[in-house]
Amino acid sequence: MQDIAIPYGAYWSTPFARWQGSLSHLHSLSFAAHVARQALDKRSIDASVFDHGVLGMTVPQKGSFYGLPWLMGSIGADHVAGPTISQACATGARILQSAASEIREGHATVALALAADRTSNGPHIYYPAPDGPGGTGAHENWILDNVERDPLVGVSMLQTAENVAARNRADLGRQNALTLRRYQQYADATRDDSAFLRRFMDLPFEVPDSRFRRTVTTLQGDEGIHDTTAEGLARLKPVLPGGSVTFGGQTHPADGSTAVVLTTPERARELTREPQIDIRLLGFGQGRVERGYMPAAPIPAAERALRAAGLSIGDIDAFKTHNPFIVNDIAFADHFGLDAERINNYGCSLVWGHPQGPTGLRSIVELIEELVIRGGGLGLFTGCAAGDSAMSVVLQVKDAR
Repeated sequence: MQDIAIPYGAYWSTPFARWQGSLSHLHSLSFAAHVARQALDKRSIDASVFDHGVLGMTVPQKGSFYGLPWLMGSIGADHVAGPTISQACATGARILQSAASEIREGHATVALALAADRTSNGPHIYYPAPDGPGGTGAHENWILDNVERDPLVGVSMLQTAENVAARNRADLGRQNALTLRRYQQYADATRDDSAFLRRFMDLPFEVPDSRFRRTVTTLQGDEGIHDTTAEGLARLKPVLPGGSVTFGGQTHPADGSTAVVLTTPERARELTREPQIDIRLLGFGQGRVERGYMPAAPIPAAERALRAAGLSIGDIDAFKTHNPFIVNDIAFADHFGLDAERINNYGCSLVWGHPQGPTGLRSIVELIEELVIRGGGLGLFTGCAAGDSAMSVVLQVKDAR
């Protein structure tokens, strides 16, 4: 089976902007293509090298029925086909697995895995029902209604966090202390003029108008992150009566896009920014837990990814999670006997937000860069998704510099 490599530096992310912010006017697919063209040009990668692509997208946009072919055509790769995948918050990891599988099976050599979503101004959908009372159909707010209710379980995502918090005895004090640590870790990414973020994010970032003709504003980094203190967190009350999860201990919807190039080890040497850095994908894992316990799903997903890679949790040097709730990290650390403060160095979705499809992919990019800073090592990403499910990825960075 073919090894799968990621050329060092052949990935990028926009800043993430809190919903209804500076990216809210942009069609997420057109915006992702605009960013990809600039990123490929900066990295001297011609779109003609791609022979496969996978698009991750969870929030419909006008014309997104055409999905991946539209995206690849928009960046100058009219010859490339591929799927569009929607697996809620696990989409980022899933599109990596899909692209990796295509290369392993010998059907492609260089693939682009790109995820793009705009939770701002999400669609309001009407479903006709001619046989309903008076012919009146059903409707939903694509973002808010699905966060508020799992149609199988009948509970909100917030309630799943409360369920896991209760089972893990994660009271408000414990949640607040770890939440504060997460903001401190993100502050490390913004030090020295956001030196860590600049490793994969073009800053300052020029935001175009909806016609991509002029710049309407410039972002210095992620937008909409609140200053967070122990005193401020202590003042927040649980959202649900009798619960423990506050607005401080959960993420916020956001807009943005992230992309990663996957290829064979041989082609990686042609596309890398640093030939002495070798990045390999070692294993993937999917997990699902009992109904109503979504934040615990990353645990079985991580166990499966570790088994696929032939590793144990003790082999891992750096951890990243998608943590829509800080409870996710508490449950994960408790299960594996980890120090929760070791997880999510340089930031996480709890802090910089959740555009859904791109969320996990950005975490994986940050995981790569953390391992490069360490001089190499093994990394694990894991994150939950709607339906009490999750995806996980194990990767390795070798640095011969």
